[in-house]
Amino acid sequence: MKRLVLKSIVAAVALASFGMVSAQDIKEHTIKFAANAPEGHPAVAGMRKFAELVAAKSGGKIKVNIFLAGVLGSDQANVSSIKGGTLEMAVMNTGILASEAKELAIFDFPFLFANEKESDALVDGPVGRKLHAKLEANGIIGLSYWELGYRQMTNSKRPLNKVEDIAGLKLRVIPNPINVAWVKALGANPTPLPFPEVYGGMEQGAIDGQENPISVIAANKFWEVQKNIALTNHQYNPQTVLFSKKIWDTYTAAEKKLLDDAADEAAIVQRKEARAAVATNLELLKKNGMTVTQFSPVEVAKLREKMKPVIAQFSANVGEATVNEVMAELAKMRK
Repeated sequence: MKRLVLKSIVAAVALASFGMVSAQDIKEHTIKFAANAPEGHPAVAGMRKFAELVAAKSGGKIKVNIFLAGVLGSDQANVSSIKGGTLEMAVMNTGILASEAKELAIFDFPFLFANEKESDALVDGPVGRKLHAKLEANGIIGLSYWELGYRQMTNSKRPLNKVEDIAGLKLRVIPNPINVAWVKALGANPTPLPFPEVYGGMEQGAIDGQENPISVIAANKFWEVQKNIALTNHQYNPQTVLFSKKIWDTYTAAEKKLLDDAADEAAIVQRKEARAAVATNLELLKKNGMTVTQFSPVEVAKLREKMKPVIAQFSANVGEATVNEVMAELAKMRK
């Protein structure tokens, strides 16, 4: 009995320390949190931190169970389950959600951001919140943006030091019209391939290279079949933390705030760990013989110029208002 009383006191103190009005505002819940990502993926650190924060903030009343490596289904299956209310949470690349809210395809635009300061400011600010709000009509709550990171180019032919070096390369791209278009705009030959076929395609010479975040390049040992990596930062992959609106609407205001705050706090840890891993993995790529290059500001400006027709081509699909708002925000940051 003494132990139970002590446990209740500890729970009450935990709730009070996080600004809860009373313990009655927080009920017992078990939340399933899914990702189509393996152990070691950048999202997993965020998931574990989120679970830890929720347990602390709720005094142990809310438990988050984590499911990795797609054990609850593909990203698309998880989205369907969230909309139907049979799964509480998932985290996935924001671009996948363009089928739910077309405006989120803005994150597929090439060379949109110059650096992490810009991408953080945009996703964490009013524009990022407005984009997430567009998911609600389809039964999805966007809690926070985590990240997979910036995508880089690798190839087996030559180091990339200037825009012209990209021309003629046969590059694997995600099967997606925007990706095909921007690679064509650089004079390269886009080759859409499912990811499991990429290593073999490079090994056999069917493709010259590919583009992915450094964490993916390192995890898949692409240095065995690619000798050059250019730090192009050509696309930023934010990841959206999703919650089922059907379930969300049954929670109290205090419970919603607790979960929302935990997702945002976990984002800070997740991004920090993801970025630290980039530096570690880049050293691993160098150690395994990859030549690392980076475009000068002049070359980056040339790349952005070449992307203007691509952005114009796909702006109507995303929505002119969204594109204009994002570009205006980025212009303000660069003044």
